[in-house]
Amino acid sequence: MEGTWTKLALRIWVALILLFLFIPILLIFFYAFNTSNIESWPIPGLTLKWFSATWDDPEIRSALALSLQAGLAATALALVLGSCAAFAIHRMTFFGRDAVSLLFILPLALPGIITGISLNAFFSFGGFPLSFWTIVVGHTTFCIVVVYNNVLARLRRTQGSLIEAAMDLGANGFQTFRDITLPLISTSVVAGAMLAFALSFDEVIVTTFTAGAQNTLPIWIFGAIRLGQRLPEVNVVVSFVILVTIVPVVIAARLTGGGGAARVPAAR
Repeated sequence: MEGTWTKLALRIWVALILLFLFIPILLIFFYAFNTSNIESWPIPGLTLKWFSATWDDPEIRSALALSLQAGLAATALALVLGSCAAFAIHRMTFFGRDAVSLLFILPLALPGIITGISLNAFFSFGGFPLSFWTIVVGHTTFCIVVVYNNVLARLRRTQGSLIEAAMDLGANGFQTFRDITLPLISTSVVAGAMLAFALSFDEVIVTTFTAGAQNTLPIWIFGAIRLGQRLPEVNVVVSFVILVTIVPVVIAARLTGGGGAARVPAAR
């Protein structure tokens, strides 16, 4: 009997936590369809006019384009640098390897405002004007972490005997990587890229310190909320950002849930 009541209590507790987390998000979606520009409950009616008004706003379209470009560029750089770092840490043994691995993970653990202020100080000290590329560099610093973690975790679960067998059969380094290693880590690479893009797309603190006069979607949202005069458009943009962020995370979770060994091509 105690076990039954314990399970019931835990399920109720989990349900309450989920409601606490997701009810505010659901309200944002409802307010995006609100006929009134005043956020009150219950909403007086449903309409799609705010979606067309938001899309017709050139400032929002410009911010969206900049966010997408910065996110894709940061993801591409993080994919290359994070994967290479994971291979180096996994394949090589050297003094201070654990410390280097900690340094790779540290940007994700640090508060965003610390990273943003540090990057801003570095760019000012080096005489680099804030631009699109400073945003990309800032986003890459924390996007590398998720790619690095995903690839390193998959490499640690990879069977070394497969690689050794391929090399024993005469495969060179490139062939071994193409036919064995890459299929084994492919899902972790894609998942890392998805998570990196999701992190980059909705990042506001680091972007604020590295964007200068440029306007990304998170910065536009922050400014519009402070003014409080464009709340319906803010709700539409926030709903879009939530969807763009959730979809890659869900796909990444599905990809990392599967094994990579089944993706190794069959022996010819």
